[in-house]
Amino acid sequence: MKLYTYFRSTASYRVRIALNLKGLAYEALPVHLLRNGGEQLTEAYRAVNPAALLPALDDDGSVIGQSLAIIEYLEETRPQVPLLPTAAADRARVRALALTVAADTHPLGNLRVLKYLKGELNLSEEVKLEWQRHWLSAGMATLERLLAGDPRTGRYCHGDMPTLADCCLVPQVFGAQRFGVDLAPYPTVMRIFDACAELPAFQQAHPSQQPDAE
Repeated sequence: MKLYTYFRSTASYRVRIALNLKGLAYEALPVHLLRNGGEQLTEAYRAVNPAALLPALDDDGSVIGQSLAIIEYLEETRPQVPLLPTAAADRARVRALALTVAADTHPLGNLRVLKYLKGELNLSEEVKLEWQRHWLSAGMATLERLLAGDPRTGRYCHGDMPTLADCCLVPQVFGAQRFGVDLAPYPTVMRIFDACAELPAFQQAHPSQQPDAE
């Protein structure tokens, strides 16, 4: 398997965690999101993923985009070390937690959005960061409410084994830390983040451990 990735891409980070949790070997193919206007926008990469987004997984010629679709694909094709619970209601909860990050929070601070805010709308760097921190904080607050108020939350987001939800939570916290969000109001989120950080699968997926880390 080949993973088109960028070390600081939180969406790529999710997939790296999932691959590691499942014990799957892959070749990392870095695509720099900033160099020369963004390597993801080149014709060469668009030939791989017409959406010009990261990550993309090439599994013996089958190319899949979108991080959650990739992880669901891995779940279906490599069911060993499952990242979704058995019961339908529990699977739905894990997916809902993951989508709170991937659908409700992450897109508002995506590189494309930030570049538009600054470039097309002429917002200052300070205002752009205020926008980013606001939505990162809002997403963390939602996660905290969902996790702290549910007895199904265990050592990790759902029970005592990492799931798809943890694959999404950890990179999102990393992004919030990177942009100076105060995370003290979210103790359950941070407790889970710290528990995940003890596992080699999460450690090896960290941006600082990637071949293209700067």
